[in-house]
Order: sequence, then structure tokens, then C-alpha cells
Amino acid sequence: MNVATHASLQAITEALAHLADPEIPVISLRELGILRDVREGADGVPEVVITPTYSGCPAMGQIEDDIRAALNAAGLPGRVITQLSPAWTTDWMSGAAREKLRAYGIAPPQCGSQSDTPAGVLKFSRYAVRHTAVPCPQCGSPNTTQTSPFGSTACKALYRCLDCLEPFDYFKPY
Repeated sequence: MNVATHASLQAITEALAHLADPEIPVISLRELGILRDVREGADGVPEVVITPTYSGCPAMGQIEDDIRAALNAAGLPGRVITQLSPAWTTDWMSGAAREKLRAYGIAPPQCGSQSDTPAGVLKFSRYAVRHTAVPCPQCGSPNTTQTSPFGSTACKALYRCLDCLEPFDYFKPY
């Protein structure tokens, strides 16, 4: 059995700091809010807690493999725990992640917490999403239109700027 210490948990946190999201390589798992915690498990083994952006996210297997590989490369013990509750929300995304998304050409989500839905309740119906202007990440124009509710991944929608005419992904707010 490996007993987690504050130093070993800190070493694990540092070893995982560089891990990027496999679908958006400019954002770290920490910045995206997927990497939730590094803690001591009930049996003393260090645990890396991750929460998917949605329950069917196909990147989670790769993310788990990347975490295990980083731990092995650093010679650190630990296991990966997938925690579904509380559900991930775009509110967990850091400000740095939002700016990196924009610079990468993906419109960052409009804040998910600015909803008329009571706290802790997520709506997934197509009528739940308010249609607000999504600024173009290329030119900043709010003169954009949604061309598809699904972009390059299920968590994004496809938009087009009506001024610069560039298509772009919009990271949907949840």
C-alpha cells in the first residue's frame, strides 16, 4: 500500500499540471475543470479525481490513460477515479482556459451560471439554451449565426461569422 502524504499529493498535482485535453490541446485538464482533485483515498492510496464534461465524452478513456502514463513517468503511485456528481459545468472552466479557447479559434461558452434555472439544475433540451450573441473568435463580431447544433465534438456547436465569413466552433455552456 502507498500512503499519500501532502508532499506526494503535491508531486502528483505537479506531474499532472501539463496534461492537456485530447480534443483541445491548448487547455490543461485542470483549466478545463476535468481534473477535480488529488486526494488520499480511504486506503491511503493517492487518488486523481476526474469529472467528464458529459457522461458520454469519448475522450475520457484517453484522459485516464494520459494520467496513468504521467504518474508512471514520474514514478508516482495513484489511481484514477471518475466522479460524475456534481456534474461538470462550464463554470468550472478557468478564465485562462476561456481565453485560450478564443485564441485557438473556438468561441468560449457564455457563462453557464447566468441562467434562469435554479442552481444545481441543468437543462439539456434544445429550448433550454438561450440564444445570445456568440462573438466570433476571429474578428470579435457579434454578427454570427449557428449553422449546426453540433460542431467538431458534441460539446460544441458550429457557427459562422456574418462579417468575416469564417466558420467556428462554439463551446456550448452547461
